[in-house]
Amino acid sequence: MKNIISTILTGILLSITLLLNGQEHTDANLFGHVTSKGEHIPFVNIYIEDTKLGTSTDISGHYMLIDVPPGEHILITNAIGYKTHEDTIHFEEGISLEYNIELISDKITLGEVVVTGTKTFKRQTESPVIVNVITSKTLENTQSCSLSEGLKFQPGLRVEVDCQTCNYSQLRMNGLAGAYSQILINGRPIFSPLTGLYGMEQIPANMIDRIEVVRGGGSSLYGSSAVGGTVNIITKIPDRNSFDISMNTASINGGALDNNLSGNINVLSKTRKAGVSVFLAKRNRQAYDHNGDNFSELPELNNNSFGMNLFLKPTANQKIEANFTNLNEYRFGGEMIDGPAYKAQQAEERTHNVLMGGLDYQINFENSSFIAYVAGQQTNRKHYTGIIPDSPSDILSHNDLPPYGDTRNYTLQGGTQYNHKINTFWKGNNVITVGGEYIIDDIFDTIPAYNYVTDQTTKNAAVFAQTDWEFDHRFNILAGARLDQHNFLKKPVVSPRVSLMYRLKQFTQFRLTWGTGFRAPQAFDADMHMAFAGGGISRILLADNLGPEYSNSISASINYDKATEKFIAGFTLEGFYTYLENAFYLQPIGSDAFGDLFEKRNGSGATVQGVSLELRANYNKKAQLEGGITIQESLYDEPVENIEGIDPSRKFLRTPNQYGFLSLDITPSEKYYLSINSVFTGPMEIAHFAGAPEQAEDEIIVSDSFTEISAKIGYRFELERFDTKLEVFGGVKNILNAYQNDFDSGKYRDSNYIYGPAAPRTIYIGVKLMNL
Repeated sequence: MKNIISTILTGILLSITLLLNGQEHTDANLFGHVTSKGEHIPFVNIYIEDTKLGTSTDISGHYMLIDVPPGEHILITNAIGYKTHEDTIHFEEGISLEYNIELISDKITLGEVVVTGTKTFKRQTESPVIVNVITSKTLENTQSCSLSEGLKFQPGLRVEVDCQTCNYSQLRMNGLAGAYSQILINGRPIFSPLTGLYGMEQIPANMIDRIEVVRGGGSSLYGSSAVGGTVNIITKIPDRNSFDISMNTASINGGALDNNLSGNINVLSKTRKAGVSVFLAKRNRQAYDHNGDNFSELPELNNNSFGMNLFLKPTANQKIEANFTNLNEYRFGGEMIDGPAYKAQQAEERTHNVLMGGLDYQINFENSSFIAYVAGQQTNRKHYTGIIPDSPSDILSHNDLPPYGDTRNYTLQGGTQYNHKINTFWKGNNVITVGGEYIIDDIFDTIPAYNYVTDQTTKNAAVFAQTDWEFDHRFNILAGARLDQHNFLKKPVVSPRVSLMYRLKQFTQFRLTWGTGFRAPQAFDADMHMAFAGGGISRILLADNLGPEYSNSISASINYDKATEKFIAGFTLEGFYTYLENAFYLQPIGSDAFGDLFEKRNGSGATVQGVSLELRANYNKKAQLEGGITIQESLYDEPVENIEGIDPSRKFLRTPNQYGFLSLDITPSEKYYLSINSVFTGPMEIAHFAGAPEQAEDEIIVSDSFTEISAKIGYRFELERFDTKLEVFGGVKNILNAYQNDFDSGKYRDSNYIYGPAAPRTIYIGVKLMNL
């Protein structure tokens, strides 16, 4: 494996050397920026006609072309949503020119620039893989305090809470559990299995610039375990000098308060060659008890987050980006008492300290670029999970050695990527991408009182390659493969993927994607969660002969968008199919002195299939409607025993066959706005274990469907004297209070018996101060 990586890196360096040696130096350079109505426009295509010279503006709207052949040339500038700009420029050897370009808006834009689908920048409508985008504006309009709240507003995605005591949550994509999805921070897989337990609620919304979502198994370049899909959290970087600070307070069904403070500062140098974006967030939420048993359904939360994202451009063709984040969280759920956790009848207490960050270096040449990167995270966790026993002697033992635990986890990744564009490749162009990366994740978690230890180190070395071939302006083929050598597997695994896109005129794209993947026989997020069930602590063990799980995924879609000067409407219809070979499942294997035991085993297989429909419309950027519905089915090939003594079933637990969302944003002017959104989840099968007074026996129940409706309204005052704006806002989440009303009570409750919206009716008000 080392020889393979060495060969690829040698090839990359050789290619760069050849490019440098073959480039004719004229020192006739062109630089400047591209704007429209005073706003800088990123990712605009700029090229010189009849030459191979071309580039695009960076995130701040600036560009540079070097070593242009002397003489008169036509400079062409185009971007979706703007009229093409052409001008004739005379170049002389040894002279650099500044040329700033003003584009005229043509119509409402059809798509944003995305990177997650192909590992290169492309318009959404030009990407062979469907990439959906959740913008920071969506997070703001839905009053999402964290990542977990914002992910609900995309088709095929569902965020569920899986523990009544600690509120562990997971993201389900296309009918698959959270461990089948890959969550990235700025394109890097440092969201570890441990981070997956609570990390989605720890990531504050004001840290996020946008979230790019790739559903299905077509994203193998980011990790072969991304069978359900990939979520790429892209943090904010500065594009202008700005600031904002926001404060809001919420009342959770009249029973608890949730206070949030957040702020962002963006600073850009005069030359726009350096900038830094800083964020901070503080959240204090009281514990909430819904059924009056003095045991919380929403745990107490105290979050403090801080981070920054900066860039530096040493030269016109080089860029360095660095990001750093520190997340601190205290979480306490269970009996609502004053005092240490071990004195509670039942409780979970967590103290997290998470450090994460990354460093990227990129150098661009005439038709190629080279990227080197490192990223990592470190988590230290102190935790308690326990129930006070009934007998006096057991209580003494409990107090002498309460079940406190200690967790240490780190993730490190390093890699390189080389992109080369061939402008004349059989009637079109081709972007070749090759790279290699290495990632290690180490976790040590122990609870001496339970004789519990998780000591797992996973290492994965990988190389990847892809060709992104666009020809005849109608067809695009994206073909790639990834070779992984995982330390839990005896042999390397090759995961190919192919995507084909056909454009019918300007407004319609047909896509077909096939990809494969695997999951190693290791512990993922759900396996590390201890649940209260059956009067004890349920745990998941890995079978001694547990092998890898393999997947084959295929999806087909049609995407249509029609735009006029003031109106755009469209839809996406997608069908998906995934087959899991040797599918993981949990087998009840009895109990010990501490509670129930489950073993993760390989089954014969499983099939997940369905269809998603997304609708969207925007009128003059003043009213925007988005909605999506997914209808799917998730079945094991052979019935699985979820509860000992109850008939096995082929259905996946906690997996509804229908779910969706709807959102409407109305912005009549820059001063005020109204946002209304809804999330729907259909019925699903859930295991319910006996132990609580309300539950005498173990059973599988079918939950009710539920619809969560929320609304927000805001008004902005311009404080011209201070060059600022003041926004006042308020709203209600879950207006109809569609919240679970059959929670277990008491210390022997089944904490996994939870479904429905994450919180009951919540009323909030707030203010936000920002610069004009």
